[in-house]
Amino acid sequence: MTAVAVIPARGGSRRVPRKNIRPFGGRPMLAYPIETARRSGLFERIIVSTDDDETADLARSFGADVPFLRPAHLSDDHTGTIPVVAHATRWALDELTQLDFVCCIYPATPFLDADDLQRAYGKMTEGAWDYCLAACEYASPIFRSFRPREDGGVEMFFPDRFPVRSQDLPRALHDAGQFYFGRVDAWLAERPIFGPRSTCIELPRWRAHDIDTEEDWRLAELVWRALQTEAADDLST
Repeated sequence: MTAVAVIPARGGSRRVPRKNIRPFGGRPMLAYPIETARRSGLFERIIVSTDDDETADLARSFGADVPFLRPAHLSDDHTGTIPVVAHATRWALDELTQLDFVCCIYPATPFLDADDLQRAYGKMTEGAWDYCLAACEYASPIFRSFRPREDGGVEMFFPDRFPVRSQDLPRALHDAGQFYFGRVDAWLAERPIFGPRSTCIELPRWRAHDIDTEEDWRLAELVWRALQTEAADDLST
């Protein structure tokens, strides 16, 4: 089975400017997913899809391929992940004699683990899934969630679940914001990722950081530093 990785890393980011190449833990953010993808040993090519020359040069310096600059119609704030990966998949099909899987890896993923990519690949090769994604459990039960009303009060989303004990509520997972391992035909047909033909691997919550705001970035940095301190302490004992 042949797989390629596609890292969508456009140059613009409104809420965290230039986040894909911004230093994190002393290195450009984009370096982390490229090196983890290489370490996994799964991919024939690691392709960075970008519209930005600086991002492209940085990606190449860490060993990724940037064989094209993404067209403008796939580089605005409203373009979703699936058409971007489908575009890169079509390019890869023209270059490789065989291609079975394409793994979309998000660029701001410093906690991405090669073992998780391998676990997802195993699920894809052993089953007939369209996609396998990384997920984790919500920190609090979603059935206890509520929203503010215009009058200043609150309103539960699931009021019928209020009497149910929290331990009796269904488990709920959310996208960890790290990667989607998919079959070539699923990407090309632009089939939805969250559907009955998708499966997941679960991650611990501390490794799920969807970095979309400065607050997200700060929290991820704090976790990163704590992990570095723990690793240094382990080496000294």
